[in-house]
Amino acid sequence: MADLEALAELGTASNAAEAEQQPVHVQKLDAQGRAYATGKRKDAIARVWIKPGSGRITVNKKDFDAYFARPVLQMVLQQPIVAANRGGQYDIIATVAGGGLSGQAGAVRHGISKALTYFEPELRGVLKKGGFLTRDSRTVERKKYGKAKARRSFQFSKR
Repeated sequence: MADLEALAELGTASNAAEAEQQPVHVQKLDAQGRAYATGKRKDAIARVWIKPGSGRITVNKKDFDAYFARPVLQMVLQQPIVAANRGGQYDIIATVAGGGLSGQAGAVRHGISKALTYFEPELRGVLKKGGFLTRDSRTVERKKYGKAKARRSFQFSKR
């Protein structure tokens, strides 16, 4: 009987230890009440600020649909907002540099996701499940010596 009580206490002790182990995510805002995050994808780096507002998204001082003309890139940009069901609630200001348009759109998406979790920590589970908080680490492979590109060899000729 004493063994059963000891085992029951062990189960409650491990649950209490697990509750203490989980990191507590708190709201991180600057002096103006904005959440800031950095997003990265390929060679692009995006700095993103989020504040409560009417839902305007500005990228490099242009409206996002003027900066990202392709509908696919506009959809990529809005994915975390749609997943979090926060359309029209936040004004987003982003500055992005480096890479091409596709990498820049991915970087802004990553930055928006991180900034949303800083503004509303309870959204972290939804965004993590959607894969928006993971930095896509795939980059271009470097060119190797003696090769035409990273892996492509020069054309072989017997003569």
